[in-house]
Amino acid sequence: MTREKSPDREKALKIWLKSGREKKLSEIAAELGLNPSMVRRWKSADKWDEIPASGRPRGAKKGNQNAKGNKGGKGGPEGNQKALKHGYFSKFMPQDPEFMEIREIVETMSPADMLWENVLSLYQRLIWGRRITHVKDKDDVTKVLTKKKPGMFGTEQEWEYQQAWDKHNSAIKAESVVMKELRSAIKQFIEIAPEKDERRLKLERMKIEIEKKRLEIDKLKNGGGDTDEDVIEDWVKAVEEND
Repeated sequence: MTREKSPDREKALKIWLKSGREKKLSEIAAELGLNPSMVRRWKSADKWDEIPASGRPRGAKKGNQNAKGNKGGKGGPEGNQKALKHGYFSKFMPQDPEFMEIREIVETMSPADMLWENVLSLYQRLIWGRRITHVKDKDDVTKVLTKKKPGMFGTEQEWEYQQAWDKHNSAIKAESVVMKELRSAIKQFIEIAPEKDERRLKLERMKIEIEKKRLEIDKLKNGGGDTDEDVIEDWVKAVEEND
């Protein structure tokens, strides 16, 4: 069942056009109390950039008679999905309402939007992972129950002790993997995103944070033998390479 368009969708477009197409989407979202990603999806799906200066969407001129008298065909049979994008496989997709809602959202997203969502997801994993794998000090030991079964003299239990250094090394390895994926996602986004895309500014802050952490990890892997001057020099080079 097709959902009605949100009234805010039209309001967002009008605000953008009224600003001379200069107002940032994040500002429009804030004005309407919406998520910025939703406004970006509307802009992509409704092709705001293709609307001519008159404000009227492209198409036949007003009063055009070319289609006059054409009643059109009967259309496809009930259930026909030829007009659907990727309709070849849609009938095999789960018909769960939440799945279909996600599908509708995805179909309005541009490749840049998809990559941006991936960047945000990876960055969230990075920050959340630090909270989970945080090691307080060298005495921070975790006791984990690995086996439990009934025995002749009661319940038998086996425990595993995770020492601070083991947890720290595991955290470094896990974070390295996520940061590698994140750097790749950022690079792909920058390659296809428009030059004036406001999300590029957010990426600059992310890149600085990622490179700082990479240098910290490299220093730990090398046994912390680098001097402060070496770390600063590496940091400058890393930033220059990513600009």
